[in-house]
Amino acid sequence: MRPPGTMVGIFGSQSVDRALGLLAMVGRHADRGVSLSGLVEESSLNKPTTRRLLLALMRAGLVEQDDETRRYHLGEEAYVLGSLASRRFGLLQLSMESLIRLSKKTQDSSFLSVRRDAFSVCLHREEGTYPVRTHVLQAGFEHPLGCGAGSLAILSALPDEEIETILSGNAGLLEESYPMLTPERIRDDVALTRARGYSLNPGLIIANSWGIGVSVLTPDGRPAGALSIAAIDSRMQEPRQAELAGCLREEARLVEEKLAQMFASRNRPREQPAPRFQTRRPPK
Repeated sequence: MRPPGTMVGIFGSQSVDRALGLLAMVGRHADRGVSLSGLVEESSLNKPTTRRLLLALMRAGLVEQDDETRRYHLGEEAYVLGSLASRRFGLLQLSMESLIRLSKKTQDSSFLSVRRDAFSVCLHREEGTYPVRTHVLQAGFEHPLGCGAGSLAILSALPDEEIETILSGNAGLLEESYPMLTPERIRDDVALTRARGYSLNPGLIIANSWGIGVSVLTPDGRPAGALSIAAIDSRMQEPRQAELAGCLREEARLVEEKLAQMFASRNRPREQPAPRFQTRRPPK
């Protein structure tokens, strides 16, 4: 890992916010990379400034550029930092036993997704044993919030005002890349998710790939992420949906209990150590 002072030497204080903003944008396109022109448009920075900051991030190992496509991806140093952070903010670690149980019990693939701004990102895919599988979601893939079962479960756990802000920001992308998932349709899906207690994606991203999901909440009621299951459409029809939803809710409850214990241990005041020696005065 690079020395702690590396970033300070690379960036002047005036450029730090812009550079970290670009790093976050590259991260949002982790599964496919992003072009220089895409970053210029998304950041509203001019091309020379964007390129200069990207070169600095590349020297720090946080960003790399594909030699063939010329698209930018997160670099090796970003992976190292993420791995170190995961030891402290280990939702995946807390969820692994649940994901393994879900895939073993249902024979279908299970997933953990988390929110990243107005998107959801798949952190892990646990394969099931059923021979026919759907491959619509893999670790690192991202979708606008509301698109896909886990993503919809996360969105549905947010306040209405925040949902409207997210849908407004994603409107152009939804129209371009998710024509079956209009903001109006997602609002209806949010209402259904809240009423049923689980989200359902009936093949709206890929026709024969269905998904079902539930949110995982932090102790303050905010969505930490979502557990979901995906399968071919014949294995996700109504009679089985209730069964899968029950499995997901039980595992989400267990993960939430672990989260509550983790937050409680962090917030618990540290006890002052007792003095090693105590001198008692003799009674008068």
